[in-house]
Amino acid sequence: MFKKILVANRGEIALRIQRACSEMGVKAVMVYSEADREAKYVKLAEEAVCIGPASASLSYLNMPALISAAEVTDAEAIHPGYGFLAENADFAERVEKSGFQFIGPAPESIRLMGDKVSAKQAMIKAGVPCVPGSEGELPDDPVQIRRTAKAVGYPVIIKAAGGGGGRGMRVVHTEAALINAVQMTKAEAGAAFGNPAVYMEKYLQNPRHIEIQILADKYKNAVYLGERDCSMQRRHQKVIEEAPAPGIPRRLIERLGERCVAACKKIGYRGAGTFEFLYENGEFYFIEMNTRVQVEHPVTEFITGVDIVKTQIMVAAGEKLPFTQRQIEIRGHSIECRINAEDPFTFTPSPGRITTWHTPGGPGVRVDSHIYTNYFIPPNYDSMIAKIIVHGDTREQALARMRTALNETVIEGIQSNIPLHRELMVDANFVAGGTNIHYLEEWLAQHKR
Repeated sequence: MFKKILVANRGEIALRIQRACSEMGVKAVMVYSEADREAKYVKLAEEAVCIGPASASLSYLNMPALISAAEVTDAEAIHPGYGFLAENADFAERVEKSGFQFIGPAPESIRLMGDKVSAKQAMIKAGVPCVPGSEGELPDDPVQIRRTAKAVGYPVIIKAAGGGGGRGMRVVHTEAALINAVQMTKAEAGAAFGNPAVYMEKYLQNPRHIEIQILADKYKNAVYLGERDCSMQRRHQKVIEEAPAPGIPRRLIERLGERCVAACKKIGYRGAGTFEFLYENGEFYFIEMNTRVQVEHPVTEFITGVDIVKTQIMVAAGEKLPFTQRQIEIRGHSIECRINAEDPFTFTPSPGRITTWHTPGGPGVRVDSHIYTNYFIPPNYDSMIAKIIVHGDTREQALARMRTALNETVIEGIQSNIPLHRELMVDANFVAGGTNIHYLEEWLAQHKR
C-alpha cells in the first residue's frame, strides 16, 4: 500500500479522498490554489502545497505544478478525483513517467474511452449495445453524410468525438439543416476539445440516463456495482441521482452489468469506471464511459456497502479486488441531491461568504461537503458545494428521508438550489419514478419564477 498520496483536486472530492486516505493509514498531501487557501481539507491536512493562483489553468490544470508538488512531498501516487485532469491521458502518462502511480486506469484506456468514436467501436466489439449511427468519424463529403443520416433515420444527433459534459452536441431534425449542423459542431469541437472529429447517432426521443458502476484490478478481475438513474438533468448536467433505477427489471441490469464487466476485461481496464447508457423501450444504448470516480458514487456506496474510493486506491497499489461479483448485494435505495451555490430557478452563480451552514442528520443521511460557516465560496470554479445523500430500505423511505434532510439543511449568506430540490422531492412524476432526461427542463419551463 502507498504511504503517501497527492490529491490533485479541490472541493468535496478532495475532502472525500483525504478521508479515505486517513481511514487507510495513508498520508494525504493536499494541493490548493490561492483562492482555496481556507478550504477545510487544507486546514485538516498534514501537508498542503499551494500550486498557483485562482485560475484553474494556472493551478488545478497545471501539470508541472502538480507533479512538482508530488516530488517535493515524496508522494508515491496521485489521485485526480473527478473533473480537471482526471480523464486527461497526457497527465496520466506524465504522472507515470515521472515515477508516480496514477490512481486511475492506464493512459491507453483513458485515450480509448475518451474518444467517443474509438470508445463506441471498442464497445461494439465487446458486445455492449450501442446507439445506431455512423461507423466512425463523419467524412467531409456532404453526400456521404446525408446518406448516413438517411440510413440512421431522423432525428439524428451530431457529437464531438472528444466531447463530454454535455458539450459538443447538436440535434438535427431535417436534411436541410444537416450539413450546417455538422460543420458548426466540427468548428466547436476543434475550438473546445482540440479535436474537430464528429460522429452521428440516432437521437432517442424520451430516454432515461442509466449508468453502470464498475471496479477492476490489473489481474483482470472486475465487478459491477449495480446501476444509477441520472435522468434528472439540466443542460446535460446531472442534478439528482438515485440507485437502483426505478422500474427497470433486474434481469436487464444484470445482463448489462455482465457485458460491461466483459468489456473491462477485454480492454484491460483498471480502477473505477462508469458505463453510461440511454434507456428507451426496454433497450440500452451505450453513449460513453467515464474513466474516473463519479460525483454520484455515494449512492452506489450506500446500496452496496463498497467504498469506491478506497478500492480505487487499493487496485492502483497493485492489490486484487477484495470481493467477487457474488458478494455484491444491492440493499435498499439511495438518492443524491447536488447542492449548488446558485439561484434555484435562474441558476445564476452565487459565490460569497457563508454566514450559516447547518447540515442534516438522522438514520441513512450522509453529507459530502467541504464548506463550513464563514467559508468564502470563490467565483472561480464549479458551483457545486455539497451533496446530500440518503439511504432507505425502500425508495419511498429514501424519498421521505431526503425531504426531511432538505428541510433540516440551513445555508445562509448565499443562494443555493435547495428550494428546487425540495419541490422536486414532492413532484408527483418524480415520486412515481422513471422520468426521462428531458423531464427536469420541461418542469422548469412550466414553473418559471
